[in-house]
Amino acid sequence: KHSYTDQFFLARRREPMSVAAEIQWSLLPPLAMSVPQAAVAGILEPAYSVAGDSFDYALNEDILHVAMVDAMGHGLDAATMATVAVGAYRHARRADIGLSEIYAFMDRAIADQFGPDHFVTAQMMRLNIATGHLQWVNAGHPAPLLIRDHQVVRQLAGPTTLPVGFGGEEPRISEQTLQRGDRVLCFTDGLIEEHEAGEEQFGEEQLIHWVNRIEHTEKGVRAVVRALSHALKQQRGGRTSDDATLFLIEWRGGAADHLALLE
Repeated sequence: KHSYTDQFFLARRREPMSVAAEIQWSLLPPLAMSVPQAAVAGILEPAYSVAGDSFDYALNEDILHVAMVDAMGHGLDAATMATVAVGAYRHARRADIGLSEIYAFMDRAIADQFGPDHFVTAQMMRLNIATGHLQWVNAGHPAPLLIRDHQVVRQLAGPTTLPVGFGGEEPRISEQTLQRGDRVLCFTDGLIEEHEAGEEQFGEEQLIHWVNRIEHTEKGVRAVVRALSHALKQQRGGRTSDDATLFLIEWRGGAADHLALLE
């Protein structure tokens, strides 16, 4: 019912929200989704003033499509760029084209709208929930983390290309076959580059430490993402000077026989 009243939004809010954050939250899909073969969950910080970060996903038959974007700058300019990037991603995704073509379409959309001095870092993924085959294109994001048996086993490193808007060459597609129960954690650089004045960045080492710790105390992907976001924000002094986004994917495998139509 939230689609036709503001009462639910107002009841949940604890403080005023910026215009940029209003735009970003209205753009997001549901923060969590679960089917027998896979589950996803995402979260944005700072919730009331996020601007350039966003994510999107869709499950079309056996393919889970995921994208995460981080537009340069702050405020309404960043929110506007992120909106165009996500809109271009959705348009290209629904045209059923490959990841390389999706990157090229997003690249042209940002360049045509904002000019050569603006860019959006992005990461686009496709997961076959029947087989566990994962493909992705990384356009300037930190490498995702592969989590197996509740431990980070390695980064999903691969070739990167320029952020969208910079006219990068056709990207190389990275691939990984997941095992049942594997999780993939995607995040934006605001999560690991945060630091107090004059101190070191938060860094991936601390991130991995907290992922391993929380993976052993929380179960579902939504609980893990929420607990991880709260813990990381607390470790960074209870604040963040840049947008920070987490998106967690779990592949469970198995058939979808329960979805078959009975005659």
